[in-house]
Amino acid sequence: MENLKILDCTLRDGGYYTGWDFEDKLTEIYFESFNDLPVDYLEIGYRSNPMNTYLGKYFYCPRIVLERCKELSNKKLAIILDEKNVRKEHVNDLLNPCVGLINMVRIAVDPQNFGRAIGLAEEVAKLGFEICFNVMYMSKWESEKQFLAQIGNVDGVIDYFYMVDSYGGVFPNDVKKAYDIVRNKLDVKIGFHGHNNLELGLINTLTAIDCGAVIVDATVTGMGRGAGNLSTELLLTTLNSQNKIELNFNALSMVVDPFSEMQKDFGWGTNLPYMVSGAHSLPQKEVMEWVTKRYYSLNSIARALSNQSKGLKDNTELSKLDFKGIGNSDTVLLIGGGPSAVNHNEALKTFLNLHPDIIVIHASSKNARSYDNIENDQYYCLVGNEGYRLEKVFNNHLEIQGKCILPPFPRKMGTYIPEALSNCSYELQDEMFTEKFKDSHTAIALQTACELGAKTIYLAGYDGYTTEIIQKNEQELFLENEYLFEKIVKAKDIKLVSLTATYYGIPEKESVYSKIDI
Repeated sequence: MENLKILDCTLRDGGYYTGWDFEDKLTEIYFESFNDLPVDYLEIGYRSNPMNTYLGKYFYCPRIVLERCKELSNKKLAIILDEKNVRKEHVNDLLNPCVGLINMVRIAVDPQNFGRAIGLAEEVAKLGFEICFNVMYMSKWESEKQFLAQIGNVDGVIDYFYMVDSYGGVFPNDVKKAYDIVRNKLDVKIGFHGHNNLELGLINTLTAIDCGAVIVDATVTGMGRGAGNLSTELLLTTLNSQNKIELNFNALSMVVDPFSEMQKDFGWGTNLPYMVSGAHSLPQKEVMEWVTKRYYSLNSIARALSNQSKGLKDNTELSKLDFKGIGNSDTVLLIGGGPSAVNHNEALKTFLNLHPDIIVIHASSKNARSYDNIENDQYYCLVGNEGYRLEKVFNNHLEIQGKCILPPFPRKMGTYIPEALSNCSYELQDEMFTEKFKDSHTAIALQTACELGAKTIYLAGYDGYTTEIIQKNEQELFLENEYLFEKIVKAKDIKLVSLTATYYGIPEKESVYSKIDI
C-alpha cells in the first residue's frame, strides 16, 4: 500500500453524462474535498482537437481551466488524450499550454493502434510529463496477437501501463491472467481501470492491487460512461476498513453528496442492458444511447444485446404488408403517448365516428385502450418494447381489430410480438422517408401513413413539453419528433394538423371540438 497510487477521474469519465460541463460550485467542492482525501491524482478531462459539436470545458481543458484547477487543488493533475483523434504533430499545440500545470498525460489506446500510440507517447515524453497508456478492451487482448507482440516496446517510453476493462465484464481470474501477460512482457508499472457493469469493479480492483498494480482508478459515486466505474468512496472506505489508509469521512461525504444528487437526474450505474453488454464484451456507447431513449425498454435493449452477442441481426422476419391491397385513406389520425389523447378521447372518438374512413395509427400503445371500441381501421406501431406494452394496456386480452406494424428487418431492438397478434403483424418495406431516427415510434407511424396514401395527417397526443426544465431524454425525443414532422412535410408534401394542444411546431393547429358539432 505504501506504493499504491489512487487516481480519481470523475470530471473526465463523468463528462459522458454532462457533456464535460460541471458547475463551478460543484468543482470547487470537488477539489476542496479531495485536498483532504488520500488520493494522489485527479484526472480533470481531455485535451482535444476541435470537434464539430459542442463539448464542455473539461473536454478541452484550456489553460484558464487548468490554472483554476491548479489553484484549487493540492493533488497532482492529469489529462487524457484520445489516441484515435490525436497524432504526433498535435502534441505541441495540445500540451505546451499544460506545462507547469499538469503532471500526468494519459493516452487512451486501442490495442489495434498500439504501435502508432508508442510514437505519440515518445512525442509527449519530450515535454517531461509522466505518461500512462490506458489500453482498452482487456477482455479481448488474447485475440490481439499483434498487440501482444508489441507490448514490450513501451519499456523506457511510458511510466504506467493501465489494464482497462472497457466493457465492465472481466472477473478476478481475468484480471490475474491479464496482469501476468503484461508483467511477463514489460517492466513498466501496471495500473487498473475497471467499469462496473457486473458490479465487479471493487473486487477486480482489489485483485489488481494484490497482483501488484501500483495505480488504480475510481470516480465519485461511480460516475462514468455507461454503467460507470468503481466508486471512489467505496474504494477508500474498503481500504480504510483494512487499516491501509487514513480517511477523512467528512471530506468524503462533502464530495459524495452533490454527485449523489446528480445521479438522480442522470441515472448512471448498472442495469440489465449494461450487465448484458459487460458479460458479452459489447460496446457501451450504443447501449448508453439506447438506455437514455425513453422508448427503449430495458427488456428490448437486453434482447438486442443478446442478439448481438450471438451474431444475430434479428430473430424474426415478417411479411411485408401490401398497402395497395387494403383499404387506403387520404386522411389518418396519429395518436401519440401524450395525455391529451386520453383527456380528449371522447371528442376524438366522436370525430372518428363522423369520419369512419379515417385510419387510426397508434404511434405508442400507451393510449390504445381508449380507442378499442371504434369502427375505424387501426394500426399499432410495435417499436422497441411496444409488444409488451400493448399486452399490459389490454391486460393480455389482445382481441384487437387491426394490424401491427414493425420497422423493416433487421430491427436494432430485435422483435417481440404477442402470440395473439402474430397473424396480424407485418413489417414496413426497406424504403423509409428518413434515414435519421428511422426506428422511432413517430418515424414508423409517419411511414405507415405514407404507405396508406395519406395526404392529411391529424395528430393527437403529441403534446410536447413546456418551456420549463425537461429531462435530457425528453428534449431529445422532442427534437427527434420535430425533425420527423418537418421531414415528412417536405419529403411527401403531406399536411400535418394537430387536433389537441401541442408545443410542437406543427404547421397547422385546429381543435377537435370545432369538428364535432352535430
